[in-house]
Amino acid sequence: MPSYPVNQIRTADEQINILQITDLHLSLPPAAINGDASKLTVCQRNFEAVLQQALNTDIRCDLIMVTGDLVSQVKTALYDYIFAVLQATGIPFVCIAGNHDVTEEDNSELPFMQRTLIAQPADPRLLSRHVIDTDHWQLLLLDSSITGKVAGEITPTDIDWLCERLSVCDKPTLIAVHHHVIPVDSAWIDSHKAENTEDFWQHMAAFEQLKVIISGHVHQEQVRYRQGVTVYSTPSTCYQFQPFEDDFAYAQNVRPGYRWLQLANNGKVASWVERLDT
Repeated sequence: MPSYPVNQIRTADEQINILQITDLHLSLPPAAINGDASKLTVCQRNFEAVLQQALNTDIRCDLIMVTGDLVSQVKTALYDYIFAVLQATGIPFVCIAGNHDVTEEDNSELPFMQRTLIAQPADPRLLSRHVIDTDHWQLLLLDSSITGKVAGEITPTDIDWLCERLSVCDKPTLIAVHHHVIPVDSAWIDSHKAENTEDFWQHMAAFEQLKVIISGHVHQEQVRYRQGVTVYSTPSTCYQFQPFEDDFAYAQNVRPGYRWLQLANNGKVASWVERLDT
């Protein structure tokens, strides 16, 4: 059984295949909560179904990256369950925090802007400023969450850490973070993206080896480009948001998804999204 967290990955072909899952939004079992039990059950079922479908394909999976919002209720029992499911795969995995991992919403039956945000401590298993070294790639994980807030931040300390890591390692680099660092042209969610991103991008301009950034948070698939970097947004394993809408809206009849990334031994990247079979 791989130890957690993984710090190094080596493969025979020196290629790394990453399964990214994000925005699981799990809550306590129906007996222990007040609310829409059917919706909460769907998130749990979809999380397990996504893992099963992805890992039953003929793609070798070398690493599972979980990029935040593991839960909607910050309870140790939920993380115990998620980590047990992931460990049972026998595949190395890493998890970072999203806003819902450090912030609970009171009065969730009210419109979003009327809810009370309650700060919560992050589960200690969620990683911050973590490095994974591979034969030809460097993988850097950041915690962009801010306790008690929906928006995130790439802090000056984060930027200093990234610059240090990129200065001492010239391998092609992937950064994983929860909050998006490029607007997705949807006003309501863009108001909750990572703050301080212009400073982040200005500092990253010095490092040509930065190739890929992956994130969650926006519950939709997008691919954008800046400064030679490919920036991927990935669907939720649970429910999806309607793209290019300025007001909050769910995307009806859009299935849960996950992303594959193949990091080749020549620095090239292939990536695509798969959707959960009906």
